[in-house]
Amino acid sequence: MQASDRQVTFQIDGLDCAEEANALRREVGPVVGGEDRLSFDLLRGRMTVDIGEGPISVETIRQAVARTGMRAEPCRPDEPAERQPTMTVPRWRTWLTVASGVFVAAGFAVHIGLAGGIAAALGGHEFVHVHEVPWVARLLYGLAIVAGFWLVLPKAWYALRRLQPDMNLLMTIAVAGAVAIGEWFEGAMVAFLFALSLALESWTVARAQRAIAALLDLMPPTARWRRPDGREELVPPDQVPVGGIFVVRPGERVPLDGVVRRGSSHVNQAPITGESMPVSKQPGDDVFAGSINGDGALEVESTKPAGDTTVAHIIRLVRQAQSQRSPAEQWVDRFARWYTPTVIALAVIVLIVPTVLFDEPFRQWLYNALVLLVVACPCALVISTPVSIVAALTAAARQGVLVKGGAFLEEAARLRAIALDKTGTLTQGKAAVVRVTPLAGHDRAEVLERAAALEARTNHPVAQAILACAENEGIRPSAARDLQIIPGKGATATLDGRTFWIGSHRFLEERGQETDDVHRQLVALAEAGTTVVVLGNDEHVCGMIALADQLRPHVPETLRQLHELGIKPIVMLTGDNAPTARAIAAEAGVDEVRAELLPGDKVEAVADLVRRHGHVAMVGDGVNDAPALARATLGVAMGAAGSDAALETADVALMADDLTRLPWLIRHGRRTLAIIRQNITFALATKAAFVALTFAGLASLWMAIAADTGASLLVIANGLRLLRPSEP
Repeated sequence: MQASDRQVTFQIDGLDCAEEANALRREVGPVVGGEDRLSFDLLRGRMTVDIGEGPISVETIRQAVARTGMRAEPCRPDEPAERQPTMTVPRWRTWLTVASGVFVAAGFAVHIGLAGGIAAALGGHEFVHVHEVPWVARLLYGLAIVAGFWLVLPKAWYALRRLQPDMNLLMTIAVAGAVAIGEWFEGAMVAFLFALSLALESWTVARAQRAIAALLDLMPPTARWRRPDGREELVPPDQVPVGGIFVVRPGERVPLDGVVRRGSSHVNQAPITGESMPVSKQPGDDVFAGSINGDGALEVESTKPAGDTTVAHIIRLVRQAQSQRSPAEQWVDRFARWYTPTVIALAVIVLIVPTVLFDEPFRQWLYNALVLLVVACPCALVISTPVSIVAALTAAARQGVLVKGGAFLEEAARLRAIALDKTGTLTQGKAAVVRVTPLAGHDRAEVLERAAALEARTNHPVAQAILACAENEGIRPSAARDLQIIPGKGATATLDGRTFWIGSHRFLEERGQETDDVHRQLVALAEAGTTVVVLGNDEHVCGMIALADQLRPHVPETLRQLHELGIKPIVMLTGDNAPTARAIAAEAGVDEVRAELLPGDKVEAVADLVRRHGHVAMVGDGVNDAPALARATLGVAMGAAGSDAALETADVALMADDLTRLPWLIRHGRRTLAIIRQNITFALATKAAFVALTFAGLASLWMAIAADTGASLLVIANGLRLLRPSEP
């Protein structure tokens, strides 16, 4: 069987933590052409192989995985793990763990009965001889060890054969050593507790993954498709053709991206954009798959196939992000590679030095060395970081912030400066009337009414802003006659039998109607950062209309929060003229302004900030600002919902046009980094404490493995705190 696609995803039985992933890298990597062709999703127990152009069969990869003591089955990348029929190990692990515990309890009960009490059965540190443990108890303890280590032994054998010790080999040596010195009960308890530890970790991680899957399971299973003959039929979303009409009833999820053709409603877009309030939808408005319809029925025309919707892109990118290792994960992996062999060497020293140089009891120090081997198990250390990263990525997606990997989340935590594009980022990206100045005895309503009449047949953004202002004030323009558009200057028309004109300052100058007073007012409005349109007739100037691209709501408050987080400088980059840029900057509260920039100048400005401050984010629209986004250490795209290009361009995509998510992202990144550091510190502190207890002779095998199990569960639970909702 040949793999037909460049990438093949496998569900791996036994892929529980980073050590198994490292084993797969060493065994499968050479088969497929290098470790860089492999990526892992530890929480879902999956390995993705980039087979390139070579004739690599799925069976060859399965055999390579089998040599590590694990088992692989091909699966679809987007298929939930719980739907995989081949995943039988978790069920077997549960039964084997239960059997191991039953045999330990039975063996201990028999041991107590035949040895004459609990103290005699435990043996303390007197190290009873093998023959002092009744053979029935030894048999039951042995069955407990076999059941507990049934899934561990193949991996331990692989590690021994490769001379690359891992936790499975460490635990196997510890149990074998305990049995060799007659500590059958301790050996059986270590086997049971280690099996229980793996089972609990598997269960906890699976629960985390189910929570993550639920957070991203936004697509409804069916769409109400209206066939060309008018009949409505429930079909899978991928059967609705692009251009087809589907109906969304009140309270239903939208199954596909589309445009509203009939009906009106309020739609909850929080699953996609993180917006807290439902958004009004009218004919002509876009809707996104996964959003929730309110109290009105909508007829929607599909604009994308099911596999290319915005939510499909989000889910795909989040899952890709889960497989990318952050700097913290890479550090933990490197540390674990050196940590385990170092502790093994220390255990050998602990065994040899006291017994050879100081004539200490061999069995006592062999026991201490075995305790050290158990302490060396790095599972709590290596499992906590990926759980924390994936929980943080998922929480960010819920807030409408798509982060493409743990590395970018950590970069957000380290930001020192931010560059922001002006148009469409700090501002709304469209002109609006900000001031109407009537002259020569005219009033505001007259100026707006005549300007709207002259602009009624124009699609220019300035014309649209004037028409919108007139409509908002209830002004209905009269019909213009003999309308003439003068390209680049303005327009003329006849209104109520008189000729009126509208245009720019230059058009006014060409007509020779500019007075000193009008000139002073025009210069003042231009210096305030506005675009001015002049209205007049053949006798005089009737008035002026100033327009500007208005600042987004909450921008000053957002920049204030960024300053409180230690982000300084905040720099505005724009191609607009300097007066306009300075006016917006003063209103927004930015620290530096760089105006009249070409696209290449923006890249150089960002590069200069990176040289000065190290960690710099660039925030833009994700398309026009792509070069500057790429030059920054963190590229952030605004308003990426519905924009495939923006989703692919930036490191972070803010799905809504909501800049308030930026300080939330920085706080979230710092919280994630703090929790990762807490987990690493706690795991290492637990190890260090048990090393000290071992040298003091106060630690036992079962105490060490119980502490390691508890530490693993605590760091996982600590990482999962990142899934809790936090203030945006």
